[in-house]
Amino acid sequence: MTLLRAVTVLFLLLSCVCLQAQNFEVTGVLKDKTTKQPLEAATVFMETVKDTTLITYTITNAKGLFSLEGRTNQKKVSVNISFVGYENYRKTIDLTNPKIDLGEIFLDFNVATLDEVVVKSRAPITVKKDTLEFNVKSFKTKKDANIEDLLKELPGVEVDEDGKITVNGKEVNKILVNGKPFFGDDPTIATRNLTKEIVEKIQVTDTKTDDEAFAGEEGDKENKTINLTIAEENNKGVFGRIAGGVGTDERFEFAGIVNVFDNDRRISVLGGGNNLNAAGFSFGEIRKFFGGGNSISFNSNGSFNIDGRGFGGSQGIVNSKNVGANYADVIGKKVDISADYFYSGANSFDEVRTERENILPDRRFFTNSTTRSDGNIDNHSANMTFNIKVDSTFLINIRPAFRINRNENRFASNEASFDEDGAQINASNANNRTLNTGGNFENNISLTKRFGSKGSFLKFRLQNEINKQESEDFIQSQTNIFGDDPSTIDRNQFTDGEAGVNGYNLGVTYRQPLIAEKLFLDFEFGYRNDNRTRKRSTFDFNESTQQFDAFNLDLSTDFEGRNIRTTPELNLRYNTDKFNISFGAGYVFRTLENEDFLRPEFNISQDFEAVELSSYVNYTFSPKMSSYFGYNLSNRPPQVTQLNPFVDVSDPLNIIQGNPDLAPSNDHSFYGGFNNYDFQKGGGYYVNVNGNFVNDAIITKTIVDENLVRSTTYENVNGNYQISVGGGYNKSSKIDSIRTIKYGAGFNVNTNRNINFNNDVQYASRTTSIGPRINASFTWKDVFEIRPRYNLSFSNTVFGIDAFEDQDFLRHNLNLSTALFVPKHVEWRNEIQYSYNPNVAPGFQSSAWFWNSTVAYSFLKDKATVTLKVYDVLNQNTNARRTANANFIQDVQSTVLEQYFLLSFSWKFNTLGSKGESGGNDFFFF
Repeated sequence: MTLLRAVTVLFLLLSCVCLQAQNFEVTGVLKDKTTKQPLEAATVFMETVKDTTLITYTITNAKGLFSLEGRTNQKKVSVNISFVGYENYRKTIDLTNPKIDLGEIFLDFNVATLDEVVVKSRAPITVKKDTLEFNVKSFKTKKDANIEDLLKELPGVEVDEDGKITVNGKEVNKILVNGKPFFGDDPTIATRNLTKEIVEKIQVTDTKTDDEAFAGEEGDKENKTINLTIAEENNKGVFGRIAGGVGTDERFEFAGIVNVFDNDRRISVLGGGNNLNAAGFSFGEIRKFFGGGNSISFNSNGSFNIDGRGFGGSQGIVNSKNVGANYADVIGKKVDISADYFYSGANSFDEVRTERENILPDRRFFTNSTTRSDGNIDNHSANMTFNIKVDSTFLINIRPAFRINRNENRFASNEASFDEDGAQINASNANNRTLNTGGNFENNISLTKRFGSKGSFLKFRLQNEINKQESEDFIQSQTNIFGDDPSTIDRNQFTDGEAGVNGYNLGVTYRQPLIAEKLFLDFEFGYRNDNRTRKRSTFDFNESTQQFDAFNLDLSTDFEGRNIRTTPELNLRYNTDKFNISFGAGYVFRTLENEDFLRPEFNISQDFEAVELSSYVNYTFSPKMSSYFGYNLSNRPPQVTQLNPFVDVSDPLNIIQGNPDLAPSNDHSFYGGFNNYDFQKGGGYYVNVNGNFVNDAIITKTIVDENLVRSTTYENVNGNYQISVGGGYNKSSKIDSIRTIKYGAGFNVNTNRNINFNNDVQYASRTTSIGPRINASFTWKDVFEIRPRYNLSFSNTVFGIDAFEDQDFLRHNLNLSTALFVPKHVEWRNEIQYSYNPNVAPGFQSSAWFWNSTVAYSFLKDKATVTLKVYDVLNQNTNARRTANANFIQDVQSTVLEQYFLLSFSWKFNTLGSKGESGGNDFFFF
């Protein structure tokens, strides 16, 4: 009741403020002073006169028209106009009259101040060709906000709970700091560790490689890159934080990051660890530190996902640790260098219980299994980038990457199968220990030479990969087959394995302008040669010698496979400020070879030829509205292991054999979308569609005999397709400078059709899933915020065979995030989730409430923070989930992280000063 009263009082105060505010509308037309032509995509924004607080903003349309609309309690405001290459405009107006027409406004073009306009403009948003630029100071956030907090306030930008960023529905797959990578390919390392104060501009562009940007190519239209531009006065100094915490049930976490910026030179070091199923760290703001943990993964005869939130999102308990360093610098005037190193290590434990109903055309059987696994993993990775500008027309780009890994795992399983009458048909148990070690080296070299000013260039690319993996596998197993002809298979074996990849990829592109800077013809040639080796030598335990010295030919392999591909290609491209179109056609000559050194009769050599197509169309109606569409035809060959007729009997209950008659599959894929975001009204929507139709799709074909032994091979089929449609709408309404309401809705619809075999009977299945979602938020700056979210997942599977019953699955998820920032220096956050899955089998938990709560107190000028975190307040975390496909319905429940309390302390330090000088002595204290 106390919380309810508090919320009521807050809304009453909010209503009082709203009554004092008034609506306004300020319109006008922007034109070039000399040509009298309208100016499109100029930024028009309104500020308070007293402290230049942003009230609202908009973008001029193709006719130069603009309209500033909103509510404010200010009487006098200033209207500002900013456009690249033109003089800035500023006028103070009186809003006593709520409707004002400024008429025609003429701007002078000024080439001499072009660079100054780009850098110094205070416009909230600037549109520059293919770049959307946000002025950080125009967007208000809570004190000490990080980049992720800031991104959530930008129009058209969405950030989910895992840190995934989308801009008008397109995913952000790269984050740059001053144009250079920051700790590799994990964007969350930058967004969750850099603070808003050091950043001046946020630029959003289509994702491009360095050589694509240098050559003026179009880049990736489906993904976005965010570049964080550091303010000049914040580009020299030291900043970072350290933290540590201990809790109940022996839970712990620790972390630290130090950043040293010195103009072009940038050094960052981080390290940490925890046993909380998170590759990062929480500082009391309930924000994961370091990032998403992309470098940690497990495959211990099961799946693992570092998450820890429950409801099927986490599996097992993980103790993780990581250390990383990032370096960027400019050497002389011609060499740009960036490098990063990352070490991630973890040990895991998991127990899984599975109940599966297996569906055959003429009968059903049931399999119950339990597994237990624990393992250790150590990964080292290093990436470097060298950009050498020989001159203004010649770029050399070199990107080497190194990987070293070691993975040790212990796995035990028990499995039993029963028929429909409950009679046991077979049973198996296994214990195995594996050790995998290996290393990988990749290097990408590109040479790009531009010619003239019309857009012509010549590019040469070379990519090579050297990968070597070694394994040791000890297994003890017993398989019992009951029935009329019972048998027992006992195994005690050691397998010594080696696998390797040695390949290179050559590419040459020449661009010939047909119309200067608009119409281009690209001549491309590619050659790829991949050589893969795999050797597994299996030895049975010899009772006489007490050694693993009896070579088992049936379970051993030793082969070398080659995939050689040659592709000439032509691409026609047309680019303007509003319109981009491309069409490309190539012809593939491919050779697949496999040499089996143990069984020469299985040697394979096959040649394939195919046409490949690529195309896209993008049209920008205005800075607020755009559309895109693309189509591709690609040729995908079968893997050598799928072609090899060798019979793999390493699992007595699952026998696998390749099919040498497989043909390559041809994938017809398309995508399209439409974006419309009104900056003025703070709302917009997007829709997108993706599809894939496959000819000669390669699928598995399994036959189950009377003893439930599976024999699997591969077949080509036609008729597989996948279509998905999604969309979203978001609206943001600023009540005043400190109160904001946001709401939105979205949906995803997916349809998949798959051709399957069930005991040699071919049929089609079609699965349709629908996922509507709604969300809202109310933020009162420095007081509180509340964010409810709800999504529904429904799927329906229809089988084209009478033996199978159609399947329906339903799942509800409700999320509520709250934050309270009073009294001063106190922050109380809650994450509440409710999940209901009515389709799980009896004995599995179908619903649960999951609640995390954190209270943080900041002191010593907010540099120090003490945090108390309660994980799973209601002690109801569960990981029950049901999955289904054409052949089975399965319920799984696994180990999850249980309730704990954690007390932690963090310290922040910052010596960033003005224009290259450090301010304060916090770092020396640290």
